[in-house]
Amino acid sequence: MSSKAYAPIAPQTVAFLGLGVMGHPMAGHLARAGHRVTVYNRTASKAQAWAAEHGGRAAATPREAAAGASIVFCCVGNDDDLRSVVLGDGGAFAGMAPGAVFVDHTTASAAVARELHAEARSRGLAFVDAPVSGGQAGAVNGVLTVMCGGDAPAFDAIRPVAMAFAKAVTLIGPPGAGQLAKMVNQTCIAGLVQGLAEGIAFGQKAGLDMKLVLEVIGKGAAQSWQMDHRGTTMIDDQFDFGFAVDWMRKDLGLVLDEARRNGAQLPVTALVDQFYAELQAMGGRRWDTSSLVRRLR
Repeated sequence: MSSKAYAPIAPQTVAFLGLGVMGHPMAGHLARAGHRVTVYNRTASKAQAWAAEHGGRAAATPREAAAGASIVFCCVGNDDDLRSVVLGDGGAFAGMAPGAVFVDHTTASAAVARELHAEARSRGLAFVDAPVSGGQAGAVNGVLTVMCGGDAPAFDAIRPVAMAFAKAVTLIGPPGAGQLAKMVNQTCIAGLVQGLAEGIAFGQKAGLDMKLVLEVIGKGAAQSWQMDHRGTTMIDDQFDFGFAVDWMRKDLGLVLDEARRNGAQLPVTALVDQFYAELQAMGGRRWDTSSLVRRLR
């Protein structure tokens, strides 16, 4: 676990909904920073295990978890999962007090962010879309990058608390802007990983010592996070870790849907999305996204 230092902040009563590979460590950082944390997970045993580990409380429903919380954090799978924990009699909005803020770390659509922001406002609540970048390692080490959309007062209220699991929490713009920024992030990554995969495959076909090559070009203009953290494992054909192909396809689907709405031209992104579909067909649904190189071997 990370040895992250936490900035002094008055303890707050918060909730965290969704304890997957990202949510579990994120909620843990909130607890270690001194906040009073109640958690909810669709599989109740995961919430109970988290509470036993961190000394917080497990709730039976999102509504129960949100009761009394000044901030409700959430990290689930997709738009439908998000609606299921937010709306309805058992949803978080039903349990939140006026003035409380819901912070959604799910990578979801900009449309659902705007929808839930409007619903929150009608109830006297606030909603911030706040997808993250940094992957499971970033969540475990408390160094995520958080891209936010919403109203400035709500952002100002949640930022110091969210810094428990982040290295940067930034307001990008109005509701939905955080999700749109995450789409830019995933678009850039998709093209970059494909380029890295092609370079490695080309170099191997040419008989080069690719670990030496990456060490050399990694000191120049080709350097990237992906090269630094995935280059060697791509060369060694290791992909049983990291950000899964299934998750990337979900994210790129959001990107391409939004591009159809706003008219953006994304030919490389669309192509790489199809390459990821091929990896799924090869049995690589849970391989790391850097497994693009496997198509080329």
